[in-house]
Amino acid sequence: MTRLAIVCTALVLAGCAAVPPAPGSPPRSEIERLLSAVRVVDHRPEVPGYERSCKVGDGCVFGPAWSDDTDAPGGHDGCDTRNNVLAAQLTSVAFKPGTHDCVVLSGILHDPYSGEEVAFDRSRSGDVQIDHVIPLAAAWDLGAAQWTLDKRMRFANDLEANLLAVRGDENQSKGDSTPGEWLPEPAYRCFYVTKYLAASIRYDLPVTAADYQAVQRVSRNC
Repeated sequence: MTRLAIVCTALVLAGCAAVPPAPGSPPRSEIERLLSAVRVVDHRPEVPGYERSCKVGDGCVFGPAWSDDTDAPGGHDGCDTRNNVLAAQLTSVAFKPGTHDCVVLSGILHDPYSGEEVAFDRSRSGDVQIDHVIPLAAAWDLGAAQWTLDKRMRFANDLEANLLAVRGDENQSKGDSTPGEWLPEPAYRCFYVTKYLAASIRYDLPVTAADYQAVQRVSRNC
């Protein structure tokens, strides 16, 4: 990594004009359009009751992980959501024989948060993980706690709006952070904040004032 890239990465909440957006990134005008449409709240509240786990006695508030039993895009096709995302977003995909092209054995990820190329192998599945662009915990606090379970399951499995195959360590670093707390590598920020805003608008979830300001700063270099 160059010294410039290291400096830019450290400035998580600031734009880095010397690092141009990745090819194909949305233009600044698109981000500004989304900013004008999204709802804004002062801060993220702490809403009790979030339990992702579906073990006996746990809340399972977004349903079983990667459930095919939803009306999200790709739902009810016989393949779980994780494999649907891998099949859609990896290249050079190889499927496990006899699974009707459901189980992804290998492929190449072009990581949307770092730009790096990652070889996916099912035996090392943690190398490539599926990120909820709007984290489920954040969505819960920002409004999803009031949704029906069916809507929460759709949100958790919406591969078009809110799911990205990403490098495993990037996903772990992001955790349940939102743009005011975490941003990807500078060249990929325009893509990320556009995806975040579009998902927020689709599901009528607000962004915090800190998130809004962080996206504004990113947009200056898009």
